[in-house]
Amino acid sequence: MAGNVKKGSITIFLALILSLVLSLVCASIESVRMAAARTQILNSMDIGLYSLFGQYDRTLLEDYELFALYAGGKEELDMASVYDDFQTYMKPVLKQNSQKLELLQGGFNGYQLLSDGKGEIFYQQAVQYMRETLGSQGVQTLLGKLKDQEKKTEDAEKKGEQAENKGTLDSYDSAITDAAQKSEEAKKEQEQQKKQGDFSDAGNGGNGDDFTGGVDESVENPIPIIRRVRKMGLLDLVVPSERGISDAVTDRKSLTSGRKLQTGLMLDTDIRSDNSYTSGILFGQYLLKKLGNYRRPAAAGLNYQVEYILGGKNSDRENLKSVAGKLLVIRQGVNMAYLLSDGGKRIQVETLALAIASGFLIPPAAAVIEAALIFCWAFAESILDVRELFAGGHVPLIKNSSDWQLSLSNLPNILDKLDSSRKDAGNGMSYEDYLQVLLMAKGKQDKVLRGMDMIECSVREKGKRPGFQMDHCITAMEASADVKANRRKIFTVTRQYAYE
Repeated sequence: MAGNVKKGSITIFLALILSLVLSLVCASIESVRMAAARTQILNSMDIGLYSLFGQYDRTLLEDYELFALYAGGKEELDMASVYDDFQTYMKPVLKQNSQKLELLQGGFNGYQLLSDGKGEIFYQQAVQYMRETLGSQGVQTLLGKLKDQEKKTEDAEKKGEQAENKGTLDSYDSAITDAAQKSEEAKKEQEQQKKQGDFSDAGNGGNGDDFTGGVDESVENPIPIIRRVRKMGLLDLVVPSERGISDAVTDRKSLTSGRKLQTGLMLDTDIRSDNSYTSGILFGQYLLKKLGNYRRPAAAGLNYQVEYILGGKNSDRENLKSVAGKLLVIRQGVNMAYLLSDGGKRIQVETLALAIASGFLIPPAAAVIEAALIFCWAFAESILDVRELFAGGHVPLIKNSSDWQLSLSNLPNILDKLDSSRKDAGNGMSYEDYLQVLLMAKGKQDKVLRGMDMIECSVREKGKRPGFQMDHCITAMEASADVKANRRKIFTVTRQYAYE
């Protein structure tokens, strides 16, 4: 009997031990089950976001190397459709295995748009693409090349603007007007003296008709001719007739820079502006590579897109005119500097200026006429330079005697020499090289917003998507969801994804 009692006490003890062990095992199993449920929920979130962002806009990637998920919508982003797609990708993963997972609710805590930070997201994607394309060595080579060109171009542009603002031709007009007045006064005085009989034909003064105050007909003064040329349409002078000019137009008010943009939610606070010199150079290179210009027109939207970034006008014609004007000023500064440094050409100018001044009977005005001749000669040479650039040729940034195209004697015949006198300097800069330098001088904000304008404009026309907007393109997102696991516990999970 005692033995039976002893055995019973042992059984109860073991039962107690086993119940504790069983409870521990059950708790462990449930813990593992919940951990598995949480992992499955996180996997569903990841797969949902990966699949969602896998629907990146193909046109943006193929044409512009930009990663973005287009959210659609007309005036506002269609985030409801984006979330529906996200749920569609999540739910199949939640149904896998033996877990009973129920998606209760979810949403997006924040998102970032391609246009956020005044286009900073777009800017940084473009710069990163160029870094990867060129490599570190290519970037350094590009920087070394452009720094020298930028400095020389800035100096040339300043000289050209100073020449325009100096009023050289106004001074010439003033001198000639004074000469004409003095000539007229002298003529009247001679006529008056003749009437009074104060002198005869045999006198020292000679015949009064000899003092006409006009230019000697044997000396051809090119200045009035260049004055008339300057009043002509600039594009008619510099654009070869066989190429023609695009008549494409756009409405800036409907583009990125002309309307109020949508902004991201929450995540836009993390945007850091990149204002480094190197990034600015790389972005300019990106614009030249991906956008159209006069020499390589775009297939959709405005044809001259880089010119739009520089000019900011609504039409290809006006933007091309703006760029042509900038190129003309730069070339005029360069050419005037060369004329002033070339002794042989200075002698030619001085000789012709003295002859013109003598013809007007005002030798002291020779210096004013000389300055006007240099200005006109540099202008005419610059017309040939810009025309050569538009024709696809090369023009050196700094000229020498072998690069000079127009002789002083041919200056009055400039309109007949537009194509016969210009020549391609193979070692010079092309039209796109000059565009690159002009882009360096343009402010970052203009380049970024107008660059988005042209991408938006092209995608609308090329893809037949008239409602496409850059500020409806998502580049990063944070999503959260409440999921009930096994009808017991609710998990709230949050995940982020971004194109990098």
